Amino acid sequence: MSHSSRRATKATKSKYYKMRLLIGMCLMGLLLFIAVIVAWSEYGASLRRVEVIKMELLELTRSGFRIRNETGAFVFRMIFRTGLLDLESCTKENDVLNCTRTLPGTVNFSLRVEKPRESMICYHLFWRKSIVRHTIEHRMSYSFSFLYGGAENNSQHWPVLVSGVQAPRAFVTADLSAGQPGFGSVLQRYWLSSNGTAVKISESVPFHFGWNASEQQLYFQARYHDTPYKPPPGQQPFPHLRYHVCVGSDITSIHKHMVRSYFGKPTKVPDSNVFSYPLWSTSAFAKSNVTMDALKNHVNDIKSKNFNCSHLVLHDGYTLYYGDFDPDPARFPKVSEEFKTLKDDGFPISLWVHPFINYNSSKFADGVERGLFVRESTGKLPALVRWRNGIGALVDFTNTHARDWYASLLRNLTTEAKVTSFNFVAGEASYLPLTFNTSVRIEDPNTFTQRFAELAFPFSDRAELQVGYHTQNISCFFRILDRTSNWGYGLGLKSVIPLVLTLGILGYPFVQIGTIGGNVPQSLTDRRPDRELYIRWLELAAFMPAMEFSVAPWEYDDNVVKIAKKFTALHLALVAPMVLELANEVLFTGDPIIRPLWWIAPDEPPAYKVSSQFLIGEDFMVAPILEPGKRERDIYLPSGKWRSNRDHIYSRTPRLMTDYEVELDEVAYFTRVT
Repeated sequence: MSHSSRRATKATKSKYYKMRLLIGMCLMGLLLFIAVIVAWSEYGASLRRVEVIKMELLELTRSGFRIRNETGAFVFRMIFRTGLLDLESCTKENDVLNCTRTLPGTVNFSLRVEKPRESMICYHLFWRKSIVRHTIEHRMSYSFSFLYGGAENNSQHWPVLVSGVQAPRAFVTADLSAGQPGFGSVLQRYWLSSNGTAVKISESVPFHFGWNASEQQLYFQARYHDTPYKPPPGQQPFPHLRYHVCVGSDITSIHKHMVRSYFGKPTKVPDSNVFSYPLWSTSAFAKSNVTMDALKNHVNDIKSKNFNCSHLVLHDGYTLYYGDFDPDPARFPKVSEEFKTLKDDGFPISLWVHPFINYNSSKFADGVERGLFVRESTGKLPALVRWRNGIGALVDFTNTHARDWYASLLRNLTTEAKVTSFNFVAGEASYLPLTFNTSVRIEDPNTFTQRFAELAFPFSDRAELQVGYHTQNISCFFRILDRTSNWGYGLGLKSVIPLVLTLGILGYPFVQIGTIGGNVPQSLTDRRPDRELYIRWLELAAFMPAMEFSVAPWEYDDNVVKIAKKFTALHLALVAPMVLELANEVLFTGDPIIRPLWWIAPDEPPAYKVSSQFLIGEDFMVAPILEPGKRERDIYLPSGKWRSNRDHIYSRTPRLMTDYEVELDEVAYFTRVT
């Protein structure tokens, strides 16, 4: 073959090989393209499959979940703020969903469904990340609904009213009267919505609470860094968030379920005298310098004016130093004999007590020597803290010996000084120092409040507690944060009904609203509340479970005395029997005694916003005047047939009555009739 022929053959073969290679590459490209299309289609289908996971009425997405009610309307929404849930990692078995991944990272996530009864469904959610110094945050939207519950606070509204943005902070009890930031002396990790939903945060969570009013969101956060919470012994500080969301047909039924499922209940009814007769406090005429002579003069005045008495309340300052326990012998000579005489005469004594032993107290050295106080972080020295009445040590109520020591001092007052009961105050967790050491490790600072409150058990017949956290089982009166003498919502008269309603929703039915008229600042020469304010406060108190005078009616004029006698008599004859009957029912139901209007009218939207009226039980409604200079008010009547205290019948309901006349010596109230 010639050289030119060989070259032509070689060129032909090369061209053939190139064509085969090109065809192969095209085929491979086509196959790859087909594979990509198939994979993309399958991926898209998988995304569509796990874009939403449905659990009964709940729809779970990567960024949160929302729940419908039985009518199909969305009534609850939660947003995950610290990681998107990888739904492809989720597996479902029966009524439990478990997921293992977030974007990015791993997670221990579970969602369990429970149907406790017909037309009610609950979801139990758990989220845990095994990362130190990690924060878990979920945000609950409350758009288009009204919220109730949470905590006592300075400016109490009904429904809950928040403003601005509050970064999440530890949800622990705080003494707001001492200017401490926080959430109040009584709180519960529980919120209730007008759309028939409720959420309860578990007690094991290192829980921080905040909000954004403009976005209408509540912040539920868990963390162990920059916080007073501690992880359980031997465990890493890995945060977790666990909560329960229940949805029902209406707000009343869902609340009843939550109370029966998660709250304790009182085991007995306090002394009937506390419900029937007024308490008389020394706080107005001798706040911190009360003497036996002043006390006896006060008793003589009560008797001469023909008023009854449940018991006398000695405000703080009856000892020489805070923490002494025994009344100052210079001001209370023959205290045992004198207190016994008063008790026999119908004026038993109750003393204010607190967890502080000031450094100058006679009990301080004994407590230090026996190791009975909360200690600083090294555990060697007592942790001295500043409180509203000086500097002192806190009794370590996790210490069995310290509890027994404190309880023995109280018992000694009952046996030796003939004291009948006690008012327990200033047990807020916020008084604990930033770093501290206790006999038994405190993981949640609210444990301090619980242990202090439990000291009231032996004295519950007439005892009062001003702090509470999961202490609904203590069968005594809970006293609201002291009000100041003003008409407004900021610790004033208008805040009383919202606060009593809030405590009732949190599981505390036996509420004492404090002194009639509120506290007047000590800087003022005239320690009396405004006369009209005093009268309107007195009228409201007459329809509460208990009444307390500090400023006496005769400090004003004969007409005020006449009005006081009228309403103390009305309280004894009309209100106390109703309240006592309801009090006995509370032992089984946990329902509040003082109830909001929506309790009997869950289908009436106006009832959710009424903050100046309330129910005693289900058939008795009260509408006091809470504005200065007013002799009329608007009154909302829920569905039903109502008879007024003037014996007028109203059957065309529900309705809003405008400018209903109420004189200065009157309160409008109505009884539901059949």
